[in-house]
Amino acid sequence: MIKPFRFLSRETRGMHQAAYLLAAFALASQLLGLFRDRILAFAFGAGHTLDLYYAAFRMPDLLFATIASLFSLYALLPILSRLEAEQEGLMIPFLRNTLWVFFIGMSFISLILYALAPVLAPLIAPGLTATASSSADLVMLMRILLLQPILLGASNTIASLTQLRHRFILYSVSPLLYNLGIIFGAIVLYPIFGIAGLGWGVVFGALMHVMVQLPYLFTEKSVGRLSLERMRKGLTEILLLSIPRTLALASTQISLVALIAMASFLVSGSITVFTFAFNLQSVPLTIIGVSYAVAAFPTLSRLHARGAKDEFLQYVEAAMRHIMFWAIPATIFMIVMRAQIVRIVLGAGQFNWDATRLTAAALALFVISLAAQSITLLIARTYYAIGNTRKPLYYGIADISVSVISALLLLVAFHESSFLRAFIEALFRVKDVPGAAVLMLALGYALGSIAEGVVSYYFFIRDFAIPHARMARLVFESFSAAMIGAGVTYLILAATGIAGTINTTVGLIVQATIAGGIGLAVCAGILMLLKNPEFGEAFTSFKRKFIDARQVVVAPSDVS
Repeated sequence: MIKPFRFLSRETRGMHQAAYLLAAFALASQLLGLFRDRILAFAFGAGHTLDLYYAAFRMPDLLFATIASLFSLYALLPILSRLEAEQEGLMIPFLRNTLWVFFIGMSFISLILYALAPVLAPLIAPGLTATASSSADLVMLMRILLLQPILLGASNTIASLTQLRHRFILYSVSPLLYNLGIIFGAIVLYPIFGIAGLGWGVVFGALMHVMVQLPYLFTEKSVGRLSLERMRKGLTEILLLSIPRTLALASTQISLVALIAMASFLVSGSITVFTFAFNLQSVPLTIIGVSYAVAAFPTLSRLHARGAKDEFLQYVEAAMRHIMFWAIPATIFMIVMRAQIVRIVLGAGQFNWDATRLTAAALALFVISLAAQSITLLIARTYYAIGNTRKPLYYGIADISVSVISALLLLVAFHESSFLRAFIEALFRVKDVPGAAVLMLALGYALGSIAEGVVSYYFFIRDFAIPHARMARLVFESFSAAMIGAGVTYLILAATGIAGTINTTVGLIVQATIAGGIGLAVCAGILMLLKNPEFGEAFTSFKRKFIDARQVVVAPSDVS
């Protein structure tokens, strides 16, 4: 095996080690994603072109969430584990046959949507299809992007194998390549092909996403053959497991479709502001919530299969505590530093100060639901690990209902009530900025996520009899330390000049690094004084993974 691929396919064990490894790659991927957004903001600003580009994603993303995810790793892992326990290598022919079924089914559905694109475009972004040229561009982008869910879905199917083998590095490299493809489209393909080049860049990134994982499938030993009847039973089991989970996963995409449709009626650039703020809040969500949920899932599945109930509950409780430990400070510090974050990431070229202020305000509203979203991800995967895919669906319905209804009501209230409008504009410092109504969409999304988090947490601790006394102590300590640390950060930011008075990226980075670094140090110091156990566990795990590991002598057999 060639050395680069040997490194990528290296096994990683241990929840914290796997979570931190995934978090490191997630951070790299998100930083690359932010660089991608900066390039798009620099070139196009918050305007019509990016509104079309982001609106075109809604149908492919919904297709991925509803159809492509039917063959996701969460449904495949229990079946592959059972086949592997029966006979080593037996899961490989099943996985390969599943891939063929996926490709045929997805290609057929994508062709239907390709033909229906002119009908679907006015439903997705009715405010953008008023002119023939805008409608034609939206239809063209939607059709190009229909290739994305096919490729990403195939990659997600193969990821069931890499996750089962704890090859988290290989799993984590794929999003990096996906973002590189999008950047390539913006820099290289757009000047050649126009707005279509942005779409082809996404497709190129999705192709690299699947191609980096595909070789590992062929390195696995394939033994035995499966009858058509056994394949049919296996695929039926996948669908029965996946359909409720897929509908739950689709709740976010359905909410986004509805919110983007509302944004299309607002001033030009509203979709772009909403999407940029959403992408920024996805950075801590991916690093914290997704990393722990992904790292915990294989072990939770194995512990449940073994009947190790006590270990299962301890593992879940530990993962939940550490998610909250990181999510609470991340929320508070991002709210305090929102203007610096947006200006550093997006404040260049065509992205003006008004767009920056709106995006920063929307980010603050999105991020208040960070802890709820992160906990929901872990809760959903815990239910999936025991084969219960229905309850996350019910919680997702609560998310859709609250998000869409509250966003509609908030939009109406914002336009009808001068008091509410003045209060929101003053609170988030967007007075006299056109398009502030988009903030109501961000708030609606956050309220839906919080509702889902509260409902799912209530029933989760009841179903699994998990004590939440330690969680209450953690929330108090983490919140208190973060508030004091963020208060110090705010004072430093105020003393060194508000975001609008620093006009260079280097100056903003220096300001944010100093203020944020001192604030985080204060937060960490308080947690140490409180002898916070999560802080101690995190430090010990980090030391073991990145410091003590340097002293380990690796035998030749370990790298052969």
